[in-house]
Amino acid sequence: MRRRHILRAAGAAAALPGLALLPGRAAAQVAGLTDTTIVLGQSAPFSGAAEQLGLQFHLGAQLFFEQLNAKGGVQGRRVELRRLDDGYEPDKCAANTRQFIGDGVFALFGYIGTPTSVVALPLATEAKVPFFAPFTGAEVLRTPFNRYAIHVRASYFDETAAIVRQLTQVGIKRISVFYQNDAYGKAGLEGVTRALKELNLEPASLGTVERNTVDVAESIKSIMAGRPEAIVQISAYKSCAAFIRESRKAGFAGNLYNVSFVGTQALLDELGKDARGVAVSQVMPFPYSPVSPISGEYLAAVRAKQGRAPNYSGIEGFVAAKVFTEALNRAGRGVTREGFINAVQTLRNMDMGGFPLDFGPNKHTGSKFVELTLLTEDGRIRR
Repeated sequence: MRRRHILRAAGAAAALPGLALLPGRAAAQVAGLTDTTIVLGQSAPFSGAAEQLGLQFHLGAQLFFEQLNAKGGVQGRRVELRRLDDGYEPDKCAANTRQFIGDGVFALFGYIGTPTSVVALPLATEAKVPFFAPFTGAEVLRTPFNRYAIHVRASYFDETAAIVRQLTQVGIKRISVFYQNDAYGKAGLEGVTRALKELNLEPASLGTVERNTVDVAESIKSIMAGRPEAIVQISAYKSCAAFIRESRKAGFAGNLYNVSFVGTQALLDELGKDARGVAVSQVMPFPYSPVSPISGEYLAAVRAKQGRAPNYSGIEGFVAAKVFTEALNRAGRGVTREGFINAVQTLRNMDMGGFPLDFGPNKHTGSKFVELTLLTEDGRIRR
């Protein structure tokens, strides 16, 4: 009788999502782990107007994980990064997240965008699954503190403060904002507004665009009515490119600034010669030359893969994978989800090859690194 009860209990445990029996043991494994693998889940836009953001981040992370796996993985485990397409739509992202959690992934990794991450994080928190390195700087995902949310990049508040500081230091005060009409755009707008308010200024005018569209005609009218000297854009690359072209046709000759989420290389590819006078704030090291050890490491990995090209979204995925691996190594062979989070919190005052990081027990935003770059009409990105 006792033997039958034990077998039933073992069978029930094996049927639960993320639970399996270790060879020779009756204890359940940690979700997403086997003796030889650790499984991560990424929901991102792999189609639609923002597909290059998801694709390039994913490829950058895979560059690091493939090299890692070729050397034996982490503590003897290979990292497997599974992906699902959400088209940059919150409903699809929520469904993907539920699927990943039901499948028992160890962590959610590299989600792309604010509106999608906003619906995914509560699901991750409820399931106590680490939500690692989302490609967003929105404050709503950082405040209040959430143990399960771990951010590698700087915030949109950091980026917009740097943009406003540069503009006002050269005497520009009439600053308008073109923003995506969702959580991402509003987060960027709040950042610009906060930075201006500290200088007793406010946006000269505002204009919006709907997510995954390029209908900017009304925004052009409303923003140009404010006679801006500079325009800060908080949207994805296709709508920003459409706005830039139309603003030039409307006679705007000033500079246009974008935050990093725009997708720098994708924006440059969309604009071509129209890129002149367009600036982008960056939260990752320069990926096009080995100006830092992490840049050199990334470039070497890119060059080892035929047909790959470096870009900012790619290096962000690469850096996220490297930071994840560092924490995983510190957590050791007996890692659990909670143990992994504890290990992240030990990454104090680190120099990740020229990319400074500082996590802590109540500090899950590792970086405040921001620098401004300028796009050129001949297809280059200048620091």
